[in-house]
Amino acid sequence: MSAAERPQPVSFAEAFRFWLKLGFISFGGPAGQIAIMHSELVEKKRWISETRFLHALNYCMLLPGPEAQQLATYIGWLMHRTWGGIVAGALFVLPSLFILIGLSWIYLAFGQVPMVAGIFFGLKPAVTALVLHAAHRIGGRALKNYWMWAIATLAFLAIFALNMPFPLIVLAAALLGYLGGRFKPGLFLDGSGHGGAKQGYGPAFIDDDTPTPAHALFSRSHLVRILLVGLGLWVAVMGGLVAVWGVHDTLAQMAWFFTKAALLTFGGAYAVLPYVYQGAVEQQHWLSATQMIDGLALGETTPGPLIMVVAFVGFVGGWAKQVLGPDMLFLGGALAATVVTFFTFLPSFIFILVGGPLIETTHGNLKFTAPLTAITAAVVGVILNLALFFAYHVWWPQGFPGRFDAVSAVITVAAAIALFRFKVGVITLLAACALAGLAATFFL
Repeated sequence: MSAAERPQPVSFAEAFRFWLKLGFISFGGPAGQIAIMHSELVEKKRWISETRFLHALNYCMLLPGPEAQQLATYIGWLMHRTWGGIVAGALFVLPSLFILIGLSWIYLAFGQVPMVAGIFFGLKPAVTALVLHAAHRIGGRALKNYWMWAIATLAFLAIFALNMPFPLIVLAAALLGYLGGRFKPGLFLDGSGHGGAKQGYGPAFIDDDTPTPAHALFSRSHLVRILLVGLGLWVAVMGGLVAVWGVHDTLAQMAWFFTKAALLTFGGAYAVLPYVYQGAVEQQHWLSATQMIDGLALGETTPGPLIMVVAFVGFVGGWAKQVLGPDMLFLGGALAATVVTFFTFLPSFIFILVGGPLIETTHGNLKFTAPLTAITAAVVGVILNLALFFAYHVWWPQGFPGRFDAVSAVITVAAAIALFRFKVGVITLLAACALAGLAATFFL
């Protein structure tokens, strides 16, 4: 197929094979996963144009929940209706769920073995550097002018110094974007409308001028049907947990907490993690702060959304609370991980399948895109705050009054140099840091 030819219609089977492959190769957190999808779907396969891709991404950035998984769901839905979206979104998550259940069991069963402890000692600093690098990568795309830089700085100060809730920061950024789009529209263009996709990659199957497919047009009956099915699933599973174990049981409490996390936290995985930390570690005591950072390290080493760290949280909490009794710790942990994953991702499917038809009517509408552009800039400041949050816990494990862990600091700086200067891949970096942690454990 030459660059001038429009791709042929994509079959459901071909799309299924791609989404399954993506579920196993989507490393690198949200930034890396979005980059993989852009490379595969926009540049190589040309299933969707860059303008349509970025338009969908901006909507997903606005939503609470994992934007990369939501983006896959959106594109799958746009190409192959509701089942296309469900398959794309589910296959983005399921491989990492099964992998994390296995890794979580190894962590709890053998985590005190010096070799395993050494590996995690090296992975924690790597995670800190990866979060910082994510802020840089997203910032490189979002901070196009001094207004975007100002919004990112204000967002950082709001969450770091004033401890403002992230939803409030999102609303403030959206308001700034709305006003900016009205009075300074040139500063709030998302950069997606310059024809780069046509010039650089050739025409796409879903191109800038491709009419919205019939199934993606707004329909009141479709909206009501999706809402009823989605809410019905939530009520059925939550009701089953309460009926079997009781409303105050760990599984029901996890279901409720991660429903709130899915609905109340914006900006993707890096923004949701402080909320999960506060609830799971400080309030519910399902796991410790150290275990939380270890879980994030595991999340970075596995494919799928970084927010899949919630599966680790669920597994550790289910194991610690013995939700199926002391004789079935693994099955209890696996059940808790599955429950947490279901309630974390169910709202994302509803948001995409309900909101997609509305979003498809807003191409090039600055009143819609300007607030999203401002929100993306604000997210950069929040992610930078998260990097500092992790650095504090890794470099001062016992808090500021305790000792400074110089070895962890050195590994963090080395990892950052490898990412920023030498563009080392995520898996290579994690492997090198794990080896450094082993060396430090056995020889220092």
